[in-house]
Amino acid sequence: MMTNRPVMLDPYVIDTLMADLVGHDRKPAAYIVYLALLRLRGASGETAISLQGLATATGLSKSAVQRSVTHLIRRELLGIQRGSATDVPRYRCLSPWQR
Repeated sequence: MMTNRPVMLDPYVIDTLMADLVGHDRKPAAYIVYLALLRLRGASGETAISLQGLATATGLSKSAVQRSVTHLIRRELLGIQRGSATDVPRYRCLSPWQR
């Protein structure tokens, strides 16, 4: 699932977002999920992956991934699209600090 291509991170992701999610929000799993989705995104900037696939990719439990995704959406750090209730969701990592 992971590739060998390099990933460019905005310095904000390490300098500020890590302290915010891990320290302030006390949601280190959400930070791990955000980083994994950044790593997995395709050329379109989106990642189509199930919760179980994301759990496997991160080493987190499916429920921890589900709580993390919910938190990231609430914090407007993650966008999600589904064609139907049973479709694999497509995630897009958002960068609200660049507005």
